Amino acid sequence: MIAELQGREVPAPHPEAELWMGAHPDDPSTVISADGTERSLLELVESDPVGQLGMACARRWGSRLPFLLKVLAADEPMSLQAHPSVRQASEGYAREEALRIPRQAPSRNYPDPTAKPELVCALSEFHVLAGFRDPHRTVELLRCLDEPQVARYADLLAAQPDADGLRALFTTWITLPAVVLDDLLPRVLDACVIQVKEHGQFDLECRTVLELGELYPGDPGVLAALLLNRLVLGPGEAVYLAAGNLHAYLRGTAVEILANSDNILRCGLTPKHVDVPELLKVLDFSHGDMPVSRGEQVADHMLTYRTETPEFELSRLEWSSGSTSRDRVELNYTGPRVLICTAGAVVLSTRVGRRLRLTRGDSAWLPAHDAADGAVLACPDGADRDGRTQLFLATSGAC
Repeated sequence: MIAELQGREVPAPHPEAELWMGAHPDDPSTVISADGTERSLLELVESDPVGQLGMACARRWGSRLPFLLKVLAADEPMSLQAHPSVRQASEGYAREEALRIPRQAPSRNYPDPTAKPELVCALSEFHVLAGFRDPHRTVELLRCLDEPQVARYADLLAAQPDADGLRALFTTWITLPAVVLDDLLPRVLDACVIQVKEHGQFDLECRTVLELGELYPGDPGVLAALLLNRLVLGPGEAVYLAAGNLHAYLRGTAVEILANSDNILRCGLTPKHVDVPELLKVLDFSHGDMPVSRGEQVADHMLTYRTETPEFELSRLEWSSGSTSRDRVELNYTGPRVLICTAGAVVLSTRVGRRLRLTRGDSAWLPAHDAADGAVLACPDGADRDGRTQLFLATSGAC
């Protein structure tokens, strides 16, 4: 999908799951100036934080762009994971620095001292596990499996259907001795097969467990998936994942915006480092349906996905067939901006005559000092085969 988005040969020569746009130290974007010179966005920001980020953003975040924009292309499930709060990240980072654990070490949990909230907005149908399901519904699911070895776990949760009960059951499952897990997991999978054949009310959840069981045999994360909300996002729908939210992206394409951090505590569904005791310190066992956002209309052709986080804000601009340059939208922001065109073509312009055309797959960096030229105007300049033009805008939420 990423190769096709960028107009490269399809399929790509190797798997491509993420496309990054930002100034993350592990893989910063390259900025190509109007005169053709190229420079790392990380170097640009660090050399002129006020000019690139703006005074307010530089005061709050120093010389660090606070957000990272991604395109995700998940052909199979990504790891089951959660991210720490600011306090947890700061304490964990200081602790691991004191222990002199190298920042690139596989066992490192906190390579930086910042939180990592994120929001994901579907480009295609996008499948997600996110947040703990209402425990009463989970008890129903476990009882529907009609498996004696599962029934006792259902009874445990039924006796305490709250956050503490979820914590107890999750902790039990994720720390099961191998001999117990090797007996329980096949029983769960067999019970899920029966549910799928009978098209039961938890058909989607059981199909997901079967898929995960095939991809990650013997992984306790397969059991943990039984406790989580199973979401199917349509194009334009988004979910916000705050600190402590246990989640996994399963399948589909999406735009993701997140704080510029790499602090990840994994639970399973991965060959990478898993630290269960540390994960349990950051997990939030709040439960219930995950809110799905369709964006707030802030202007004609423009929707913004509001969140509580100050690091980022994501907006989606969309025009239908027949839209013209008169349907332009003012991007009146004073902080740093990253844009990516995901359908058709868009022209960005200023009132002093500067102009940049983005086609599908192109992205742009608009530094704060561009605001001196007034608002940047975005208008459609060509649609895709479905008659759409689409642009995503990433900004800081507090600048």
